[in-house]
Amino acid sequence: MPYYSDDQIEEVRTANDIVDVVSSYVALKKKGSQYMGLCPFHNEKTPSFSVSRDKQMYYCFGCGAGGNVFTFLMQYENDSFVEAVEALAGRAGIALPKQEASGRARQEADRRMRVLEANKAAGRYFYAQLRMAQGQAGMEYFTKRGISREAMKKFGLGFANGASNDLYLYLCKEGFGDDILKDSGLVTIDERRGGRDKFWNRAMFPIMDVNHRVIGFGGRVIGEGEPKYLNSPETIVFDKSKNLYGMNLAKSSRRPYILLCEGYMDVIALHQAGFDNAVASLGTSFTQGHAAVLKRYTKEVYCTFDSDSAGVKAALRAIPILKEAGITVKIVDMKPYKDPDEFIKAEGAEKYQERIGQAQNSFLFEVEMLEREYDLRDPTEKTSFYYAIAEKILGFGEELERENYIEAVASKYQTGFENLRKLVQSAGMKAGTAREGKKLKSGVQEKKKKKGDGMRQSQRLMLTWLIEEPRLFSVIEPLIGPEDFTEELYRRAADVVFQQWREGQINPAKVVDMFTDGQDQQEIAGLFHARLKEVGTQAEREKALKETIIRLKENSVGFRSKHLEPSDLDGLQRLVAEKKSLQQLYQMEFSLPEPGNPGLG
Repeated sequence: MPYYSDDQIEEVRTANDIVDVVSSYVALKKKGSQYMGLCPFHNEKTPSFSVSRDKQMYYCFGCGAGGNVFTFLMQYENDSFVEAVEALAGRAGIALPKQEASGRARQEADRRMRVLEANKAAGRYFYAQLRMAQGQAGMEYFTKRGISREAMKKFGLGFANGASNDLYLYLCKEGFGDDILKDSGLVTIDERRGGRDKFWNRAMFPIMDVNHRVIGFGGRVIGEGEPKYLNSPETIVFDKSKNLYGMNLAKSSRRPYILLCEGYMDVIALHQAGFDNAVASLGTSFTQGHAAVLKRYTKEVYCTFDSDSAGVKAALRAIPILKEAGITVKIVDMKPYKDPDEFIKAEGAEKYQERIGQAQNSFLFEVEMLEREYDLRDPTEKTSFYYAIAEKILGFGEELERENYIEAVASKYQTGFENLRKLVQSAGMKAGTAREGKKLKSGVQEKKKKKGDGMRQSQRLMLTWLIEEPRLFSVIEPLIGPEDFTEELYRRAADVVFQQWREGQINPAKVVDMFTDGQDQQEIAGLFHARLKEVGTQAEREKALKETIIRLKENSVGFRSKHLEPSDLDGLQRLVAEKKSLQQLYQMEFSLPEPGNPGLG
């Protein structure tokens, strides 16, 4: 496992502009000095994900996810730190020397590698089981579903037999310990009963990442049993919200679009019929993470979901997410058949290609589904329907695009172009004067206050002040230092920030590199993205700053008094001196340069 020096890591980081990297996954729009978009780490409708080119950091004011360009790849791609460094080095054309790693990084990478190896071994086991006598039920199931031997091989299909611990015993013989098997999600470990397989009596579908590594499994029960479909739990290598079934194959397709399905069988049936660009989500609702993966490989997606009400709802959920990612969306009509698998069996590949050619514009599909909610024979409901359409048309940012959709809708529903155009303008005026909804507060989402939160907030605030207004260092440094931050994380951050200030430049993205824990990185990123409320006059700012300094110093003196060893005479002398300086601080008058508007954010 390689190890890279701080200088090498910094070279890679500075060669990869965070806005360029993040925008390859997330649709970003410039807003002032920041770039905003929908957070890829939680579902949201209003953009709260901020990327700063100046700070080379990102931060979500909704969920608190944040960090630098390495953190982003680690969170998004589920990479280790070393994998993120190497991926970005490759992106920038930087050749990294190979050196030996140490400690925690090596252990984490080894753990991930062992989980991947366990998954690969399980895949081989299931694959072999399907072709043995005990796999007859699985073979019959796949054959009845019309899957060829060639397709079974292409997708690595397998079978988990009816025994509850066969896979566990096999993997133990292959040298995998209980800790790795538990991490893989393949087995559960019970102290009394030992290891028990997650999957048994199921037709097995290996799930692979875009690099063809087995990261998890889906299992379809044979005969009666619940649940009908069972997926691997999320692990250190498997995140179902960021992976798509069949993407490892579809990414190499020569077709200029990707077919988005709902299930494993749909993907296999389409690939078998020659549509090698089909993928499916993994038993979960479509997410921004899925859209970001698709954006890396295509600009156009054809949704070919089930034709029932659940499939319609799935399409209506996916459309805005795909559009926000900058992907053009069309809807393939499967009726009168339920899904692509059923359609292909009944009509064949040629007819399916015709349906692709007839695919509907996603906005007109949304309007068609919206129509079902209104009784157009009733004049009031008909007016409400047109007004709902007008509000949807307002979602298009470009006037030309709005005009085109007004024309298309007016033609379809025979309502007059000018009438609908005026209605859109009226809806726009009302939307512009409507009261703005309550916005999320900046920073990590609000939690119940606990004892000590006030002092944590004061230390956090002081760091944010110093980061936002470096000119304050000249006033503050003689009064407080990193040792006065009693919260360990904030003290470590203060050490770095004070040192960077002495060296002449505060580098937010480099500060994050000093922390290896993901939660710590997120907390530190929040410091650099805190928004400071305005505190009126210069005198009021000086008073607020003085009070915060005093709170930190009082807490620091109290903390050290409590933890001072009776035999530590030097420590006692320093404490006496600091108590004396604290008394002087109460009487001190502050005269600050104009630093902006510091305040509690």
